[in-house]
Amino acid sequence: MQTRVEIADFENWRRAAKEAAKELDAGGIVAVPTETVYGLAADAFNAEAVAKVFEAKERPTFDPLIVHLSRFGELDRVAEVPEEIAEVVREIATKFWPGPLTMVLPKTAAVPDIVTSGLSTVAVRISKHEVIRTIAKELGRPLAAPSANRFGRVSPTSASAVLSELEGRIPLIIDGGACSAGLESTIITIEQGEKRPLIRILRPGPVTKEELREFGRVVKAKRDRSQPEAPGTLDSHYAPSIPLLLFEKPEDFVPEEGKKYALLSYRGATRDGYVDRHEWAKIEILSPGNGKLAEAAVRFFYALRAVDIEEIDAIVAEPVSDVGIGTAIMDRLRRASAVRS
Repeated sequence: MQTRVEIADFENWRRAAKEAAKELDAGGIVAVPTETVYGLAADAFNAEAVAKVFEAKERPTFDPLIVHLSRFGELDRVAEVPEEIAEVVREIATKFWPGPLTMVLPKTAAVPDIVTSGLSTVAVRISKHEVIRTIAKELGRPLAAPSANRFGRVSPTSASAVLSELEGRIPLIIDGGACSAGLESTIITIEQGEKRPLIRILRPGPVTKEELREFGRVVKAKRDRSQPEAPGTLDSHYAPSIPLLLFEKPEDFVPEEGKKYALLSYRGATRDGYVDRHEWAKIEILSPGNGKLAEAAVRFFYALRAVDIEEIDAIVAEPVSDVGIGTAIMDRLRRASAVRS
């Protein structure tokens, strides 16, 4: 299969969106930009098309997908929102949609079981990226779209990264430029609480627990490693091809003789104790200088790909502050390091 790349720039992004919708309407799959990472989209109501997504990604079918809407008015096509949480769902959607937040809600019968991996719930969001919203609007149906990479590989934040992952496996990539958020969406569930709604964070992301506290009591959900409750909650979603080692303190790192190490540094500062700890084969810095978590988040997957190279035996990662969006970065680092621990 030949993979074609369509540029969705200022002049022709609407034409590119129409091309994508045409491919999707015919039962095909298309890599599309979002503000978080690039997604591999299929018509969410077409089970055979969704199966192609799993095949192209080599993704296990027990790992559910996120469904993308073009607008809030489409929510009832894919989700049956319980009356007791309907008000808070509307409030959260008003605040964070379009944006990098996914809500897990009871699904409608219209959503094929392959999308939700047999679960009775569906993960739903509305992206801030106008291209994917326009594609869904042109198609007239929601899109099922996990990240556009092979399963267990680093998520792509550019069309070139998608091409390196899926060239020859998919017919079309819509190049909408680099992703602005750089980390996958926050995923939550909402339940009726005794006094306030209970919001469980299944996956940390750009929308932080501090921001969600306005709408209810926020807790971090316990994970069942045998059966994902939501998309993107397996450790292997964030693992590079070589081992990643996460140390809370620089002195915990003891290099093995003869091995080459790369450093994934937060700000590249000698005062943090990592940069001068070893003669690194490669150093990639998330946010040079004083260190800004938002910039680190945007650069995270790009930097992880840059050190995930053959001549390196392992990647050593510096921790970042575990607050705000730093919680999402640390979540990805801990999961990546857990894969081979």
